Amino acid sequence: MGDVVRLVLAVDPGEARLGLAVSDPTGTVARPLTTLTHTSRARDAAAIVALARSHEATLVVVGVPLDSEGRVGPRARRSLRLVEALRETGSIPVTTWDESGSTVAARRGPRPDRSLDARAAAVILQDFLDAQANA
Repeated sequence: MGDVVRLVLAVDPGEARLGLAVSDPTGTVARPLTTLTHTSRARDAAAIVALARSHEATLVVVGVPLDSEGRVGPRARRSLRLVEALRETGSIPVTTWDESGSTVAARRGPRPDRSLDARAAAVILQDFLDAQANA
């Protein structure tokens, strides 16, 4: 990524809550940001876009939980509908990333609490950032 400032916001969409994480300005290190309570797809998308803008993110990465065969199931379809809503709501580019196992990895940290979803988003984002750096 060189010297380009590339701040990335990641979303771990869940049924009740959405975890958010943000990268450092170099797009190297992810950190948990916050957790939003799910209200509606449109409101969730508006809140995510507002946070992305306030943090000057240049990309939003949405975790999509593919099944063990790498296929799209019901949970992944819900994530993809959020991706569509984000693309309709804002002008920030949106991409997806396979988030399989992110919550399990996040649980390895401190005991589960309200920040679990944000930690899961940070796991998704760090995986994405590492893949980009090695590409």
